[in-house]
Amino acid sequence: MSDKLQAMKILLQVVDCGSFSAAARLLEMPLPTISRKVNELEQQINCRILNRSTRQLSLTEAGQQYVASCRQILEQVEEAERLAAGEYAAPCGELVITAPLVYGKLHVVPMLAAFLRQYPDVKVRLMLTDRYVHLLEEHIDVAFRIGELADSSMIARKLAHIYWQVCASPAYLAEHGTPQQPQDLLQHQCIRFDGINTHARWQFRQGQQDFSIAIQSRFSVNTAEAAIAAAIASAGITRVLSYQVAYAIQQQQLHCILEDFRGPALPVYFMYSGQGRTPQKIRALLDFSVNYYNSAV
Repeated sequence: MSDKLQAMKILLQVVDCGSFSAAARLLEMPLPTISRKVNELEQQINCRILNRSTRQLSLTEAGQQYVASCRQILEQVEEAERLAAGEYAAPCGELVITAPLVYGKLHVVPMLAAFLRQYPDVKVRLMLTDRYVHLLEEHIDVAFRIGELADSSMIARKLAHIYWQVCASPAYLAEHGTPQQPQDLLQHQCIRFDGINTHARWQFRQGQQDFSIAIQSRFSVNTAEAAIAAAIASAGITRVLSYQVAYAIQQQQLHCILEDFRGPALPVYFMYSGQGRTPQKIRALLDFSVNYYNSAV
C-alpha cells in the first residue's frame, strides 16, 4: 500500500508541475522512475490518467476524477499521521509560512525567531514573496497577508493595520516645494511602485470621502526598495507602505507629506486553511502572533 501512496504523491506532483521532468527535479528522483510510477498506476486501474504530448500534459476525464480521489486519500493519510504524531495535542512539527518580502523580513522574521525560542519542538520554513501564494495548492500552513481578502474558504485573523505613505527627500521638497493637498501632485514628478495593490491612481481620504489622483510618472519601478531609493535620490515623490519606508523616515532621508489626506488603513491578516482540525502548532502561532502584535502597539 505504501508503494501506491508514493505513486499517488508522484502523480499529483506531475499534475501540479505540469510535466514529468519538473516533477522529477522537485522530488529529486530520476525521470524514468517518475514515468514508471505513473504508468504502473494506469495499469493498476486499467485506465489512462494523462494525455501525453510533446508540448503539455492534460488529464483525461477519468484522470480528473482519479486525481481528485488521490488528493482526498492523501489528505486523510496526512491527517491520521498528524494525529499519531500528536500535532493536535502539543505544538510540534514543521510550519510552512509565507509572507510579503519586505514585511516578512522586517516583522515576521523577528516574531518567528521569538516563537521558535518558546516552542523548541516546532520547525519553520518561511517563504518570502510578493506573488500570490495559494495555500492548499502549494501546501502552505499559514500566510501573513496585507489588504482585504477575497478567499472566503480560509480562516483569517486581523493582526494590525498599515498605511500608504507619500514621501519625498528633503532636497526634492526644498527645490520643488511641498504639496499641500493631493491635487498638487499633478505638478510634481512621482515615482510609481508597480507592486501589490498599486495603480497609476493614488488613493486619498478627506474627512469621510475617498478620492484618487492620477499621478504623473516618468519613473516606474517594480519594488518598494527601488521606489524608496529613487525618492532618496530626489527623483520625485513616491507612495509606499508605512513599514517599507519607516527606516528611511527615521534616518530623515525622506519626509512624509500629505498626512492629513492619508487613505484608509490596510489590514494585516494571519490566514490558514479551515479544512479539518487545526493543528496545535498553528493555534500556538496564531496566539503568539496576536500577543506579539498587541504588545508592539
